[in-house]
Amino acid sequence: MTVLETPILETPILREVRSNHRSPAGVHLVARDYPKGMRIDLHMHREAQLIYAARGTMQVTTPGGRWLVPPDRAVWVPAGLEHAIDLLADIEMRTLYFDLSWLKREKRYAGLTREFVVRVSPLLNQAILALFDARNTEERTELLVRLVMLELRQAEDSATFVPLPREPRCRRAAMIVLDDPTGLHDIDPLAREVGTSARTLSRLFSTETQLSFKSWCQRARIAAAIQLLSTDASISVKQLATQLGYASVPAFSAAFRQVTGRTPTEFAGKG
Repeated sequence: MTVLETPILETPILREVRSNHRSPAGVHLVARDYPKGMRIDLHMHREAQLIYAARGTMQVTTPGGRWLVPPDRAVWVPAGLEHAIDLLADIEMRTLYFDLSWLKREKRYAGLTREFVVRVSPLLNQAILALFDARNTEERTELLVRLVMLELRQAEDSATFVPLPREPRCRRAAMIVLDDPTGLHDIDPLAREVGTSARTLSRLFSTETQLSFKSWCQRARIAAAIQLLSTDASISVKQLATQLGYASVPAFSAAFRQVTGRTPTEFAGKG
């Protein structure tokens, strides 16, 4: 496993905006633009990080699952956690790396030892972007960092997370579904394909992901919907419902709301 110093210097980038800036508040700021289709392979950092795409959508994969991160989301990655990043669109990435000594000294590390996705409010968005203002004073930077940390504690959102099982048979089944999330996957033939019974596979999904097989497949399908909404501004909800195999727009909207708490139109910001 590669342990990278920040920033990631060996990765080709579309445009470097700003890098190698460490604020007085114990936060290392890296601003870079990456092209669609690029992958930052599995690695880890000695610092905790908040990864935010001011524009574009990315997918962050950790041992625990896949986190889809559209522009109104960010992902918190603890120090020492292996992860890979796939760029699903041209990305304007703004990453905050936090010194562990500073987090512990400021008593801000509680609850930040696991990965999670953050819903980025307009306030959090502006606070993150303002941190990259070259005119910042030490006092302003410290206030902005404090604001970011306060917002983190109120914004956790698991709607775009697809947990990945670790048990080999269950993992293979999950990857088959993720390779074709729009398909109608019946558990019986899927279980036979991975060499187990439907009953065992059902139990494994519940144990490994805390979701039933049906609920897990629905979450994978909704994650695919979020990816399409985030990367194709021209797609309509009706087209999306048809593409994902739903019988009707209301059926798709109901499933989408069950996972995300919002309708597809609300999620895409078109309503």
